[in-house]
Amino acid sequence: MESGKEGLDVVKGNKDVGLKKGIDLEIQIPEGIEVDITDNVITVHGKMGKVERKFPSAIDMLKKDSLIILSSDSERKRQKAILGAYNGHIKNMIHGVSDGIVYKLKIVYSHFPMGVKVSGKEVIIDNFLGEKHPRTAKILEGVSVDVKGQDITVTGIDKEKVAQTAANMEQNTRIKNRDPRVFQDGCYIVQKDGKVLS
Repeated sequence: MESGKEGLDVVKGNKDVGLKKGIDLEIQIPEGIEVDITDNVITVHGKMGKVERKFPSAIDMLKKDSLIILSSDSERKRQKAILGAYNGHIKNMIHGVSDGIVYKLKIVYSHFPMGVKVSGKEVIIDNFLGEKHPRTAKILEGVSVDVKGQDITVTGIDKEKVAQTAANMEQNTRIKNRDPRVFQDGCYIVQKDGKVLS
């Protein structure tokens, strides 16, 4: 067995002539986490809630004791890449239901005072660059957005939904047809799940 990425073991298939070749990845299920796999749909339960995701059937998936095992009958580079991607998604699901996912944004303006507030399932951005009509950014299901002063905190248990909600705000305040060196107004992602962006 050779070690792959963190929290992941790579088990190569038997290469003897006439025997099936392949590669497996083993993901350890932490204590306190429940995992169910049915028809390539993985459901992960933890103290923060439940996340479910359907994966394409290109890879075989099964749960055995405290392991999730991803298998491919090929050792080709593409299959290894798919296994690595699945591993990343599953680890994000486990992390999300264990500790939650947090993204942080900073509201920046210099020319026009910009107002940001949450209304239902949208973030309303008023007076962006002096525009008369507010801009809106969608908040995805299961995601919470909190605005305090110049700081926006986006939380949830599904990393993809949290990341997309944060990206919706950043992209919605992207400046076009103006010199970005002069007009730096916007909502900018400054922290992704504990990792501060430079």
